[in-house]
Amino acid sequence: MKITEHIKNANGKTLFSLEVVPPQKGIGIEDLYTNIDPLMEFKPPFIDVTTSREEYIYLDKGNGLMERRITRMRPGTLGICAAIQHKYNVDTVPHLLCGGFTKEETEYLLVDCMYLGIDNVMALRGDAMKGHQYFEPTHGGHASAMDLVNQINDLGRGKYLHNEEQVCDELNKFCIGVAGYPEKHMEAPSMNYDLKWLKQKVDAGADYIVTQMFFDNKKYIEFVQKAREMGITVPIIPGIKPIATKKHLKILPQVFKIDLPEELINEVENAKNNEAVKQIGVEWAITQCKELLDFGVPVLHFYSMGKSDNIKKVAGELF
Repeated sequence: MKITEHIKNANGKTLFSLEVVPPQKGIGIEDLYTNIDPLMEFKPPFIDVTTSREEYIYLDKGNGLMERRITRMRPGTLGICAAIQHKYNVDTVPHLLCGGFTKEETEYLLVDCMYLGIDNVMALRGDAMKGHQYFEPTHGGHASAMDLVNQINDLGRGKYLHNEEQVCDELNKFCIGVAGYPEKHMEAPSMNYDLKWLKQKVDAGADYIVTQMFFDNKKYIEFVQKAREMGITVPIIPGIKPIATKKHLKILPQVFKIDLPEELINEVENAKNNEAVKQIGVEWAITQCKELLDFGVPVLHFYSMGKSDNIKKVAGELF
């Protein structure tokens, strides 16, 4: 079922969903199940599965020589989606990236999604390759999420890359999610510019938006209001991440280019240990989510990053 259908069928009730990260290459799927299992009591209608782009590794060839190779440290997104659907009977949303994939590879992934009964995809540009300062399009790939959305919609209309004849099948029409940034994308020169770009993705055919994590609800609410004023009418799902360690004060702003409220920073800095920080994060997320429920968000979408115990505590107070 499409995400937009899940939201419509909820009749105004806020849904619970989560995002998981594939295990590193060589690690089994059981650890992933261990983190998902405790959250199934909250009946998530869908689970997102991230995709990692390629990166360089260096192999020691001896005599002071190194060989550079390209690899993916967390492959298996589509296989994990199929496994989760089979085990839990929930819809899954694989993340599709521009970075690291050609248009042909994207088309093959979409065809596999059709055969697996996957109705939803998340279309993302992706980050710069590790060690690179700026994003560079893959040779033969897309330069932006909007171009990726266009390809996904073209396939839904039966238009493949190299086929002259169009063969349309309703099952090909994916529900497409895209990313939104309540504190603007780090590369955007202004919030207004960023929202114009977001509207272009929606106009290209995106069906819903999932936001970057944030810790100040005012920023999300203002983001939604500005998006509506610009004519963006699709559901805007807030992304939530309970802070869990003192290191998050540095890591989250550095990686995700977000601000943390001073009140939260002070509480975390004054905490005795990370166990205390985790409790602070849970309490902050509960308060944050209750306010978002009052605002009427369609879904509370949690970034698990391989851990579910704190999310379980938050969701237990809400659902």
